[in-house]
Amino acid sequence: MVTATRSQTGVRIETRTLKVLKALAEYLDMSLGDLLEGIVLHSFEGKPPFGPETTEKIRQLKEVYGLDLTAEDAHRIDDAESRG
Repeated sequence: MVTATRSQTGVRIETRTLKVLKALAEYLDMSLGDLLEGIVLHSFEGKPPFGPETTEKIRQLKEVYGLDLTAEDAHRIDDAESRG
């Protein structure tokens, strides 16, 4: 077991992305924070965070929530609130 100090933070994230992440965390029976932490730690090591079964579940959840963004879109997302 590793001990870590965690911080509470407010993060802005695209709405459909958040819905998929929350649903995935529920499916995996873990907190959203633990899911995000795991994704980031895997990414920092250049390792894929999910196996084939979970990747398929993510595909299904993206379809349910209409998430059509890709990694290519990550630096090109326009913030609708800033235009409003």
